[in-house]
Amino acid sequence: MQSPTSVAKNPASFVALLPLFVFLGLFIGAGLYFQSQGVDYAFYQLPSVIAILPAIVLAILLSKQHINQAIETFIEGIGHSNIIAMCLIYLLAGAFAAVAKATGGVDATVALGLSFIPSNLLLPGFFVIAAFIATSMGTSMGTIAAVAPVALGVADQAQIDYALMAGAVMSGALFGDNLSIISDTTIAATRTQGCEMKDKFRENLVFSIPASIITLVLFALSGQGQADIAAQDIDILKVVPYLTILVLAVAGLNVFVVLSLGIVLAGATGVFTSEYTVIQMGNDIYTGFTNMQEIFILSMLVGGLAALMQQQGGLTFVSRIIEKLIGRFSKANGEASSRAAELGMATIVAATNTCVANNTVSIVVTGDIAKELAQKHGVSPKRAASILDIFACIIQGLIPHGAQALLIASVFTISPLTAISNAWYCMVLAVTAVAIVILRKRT
Repeated sequence: MQSPTSVAKNPASFVALLPLFVFLGLFIGAGLYFQSQGVDYAFYQLPSVIAILPAIVLAILLSKQHINQAIETFIEGIGHSNIIAMCLIYLLAGAFAAVAKATGGVDATVALGLSFIPSNLLLPGFFVIAAFIATSMGTSMGTIAAVAPVALGVADQAQIDYALMAGAVMSGALFGDNLSIISDTTIAATRTQGCEMKDKFRENLVFSIPASIITLVLFALSGQGQADIAAQDIDILKVVPYLTILVLAVAGLNVFVVLSLGIVLAGATGVFTSEYTVIQMGNDIYTGFTNMQEIFILSMLVGGLAALMQQQGGLTFVSRIIEKLIGRFSKANGEASSRAAELGMATIVAATNTCVANNTVSIVVTGDIAKELAQKHGVSPKRAASILDIFACIIQGLIPHGAQALLIASVFTISPLTAISNAWYCMVLAVTAVAIVILRKRT
């Protein structure tokens, strides 16, 4: 999280990366072990915040600084303004999602979406519903948990292949999570790259809109049944907090203000339309805070670990390797250099996410390297943030050990491999994103 200038002063060192390998080794090793034992959610049995602790200890021991100075470097990494801002936004986003769900906002949004779905377009319809909810809530997991049971019932009624319906819901959830301004991946990407969320949102549209249109067409053309969905009770007032957040965030209002207003509006709709109380609202806000506990703590610990690796030259080592690869495929400057740098960022975040099965963690871990590459090769911060978020999203939807695949597979009683094989949006987005990176002109 330090500036690239400070990184450049440190000698490159592969040894400084060993703590990161320890973290990944423990996390992946535990996941593979539990998977071999047939344990559900195998890659989530060893919490990431525990797996990273030995890595931090090793990083401190490897430091050439006095132990007190090494610990100080670690604490400074934790306390970096980007890390603290990121964590505060996590808390507010979690609180909004919890209050909106408790007051019926999710159910109201699903009911509204079902009322507009034609009986012969159920698959693309559920893609759109999941996309809207995930964009509003900023969570693919919360969206899948809310929408998948409803989609399962409709699939039964219409005799639609479970795998196809699961793919449509998962695709829409990942589309919205990737695009959402209050998603933890967006928060991580924009804070590490130093850009505004609204700018990253607009940049993402360049990639996600073409991919989503193609995906909608594919789902519409796929073989599917049809069913007349019973009329739903619609409470449009409960959808207002979601719409408000989307409009204000895109308009550029400070994200802390946007989320705070969203929490107040979601709570107010519950108070005025049901027996929801202020005390319940307070409890739900706290529940939202606790839901973000793991990513909150992990972001701080990763920030401290990154500072130690930076100080010891580990990130410089990685940057130099990527620089050499970029040099082989591009000129020293110009469009080719920027294009190669973007592909380098995409590769490193994709590889990291394949290992850790958590798109937010992969963005936080690779954020500093991506920022340095962006500054050296003329890639704008919003572009770098978008690249990180998009390619982390792609991988998250295509790994069978990812939380999204595991959750939707459990709801539809299919295998995670079957689920990801029908997550068409991620496949289309991968092809679209690479094509845009290669073909799009730079200014």
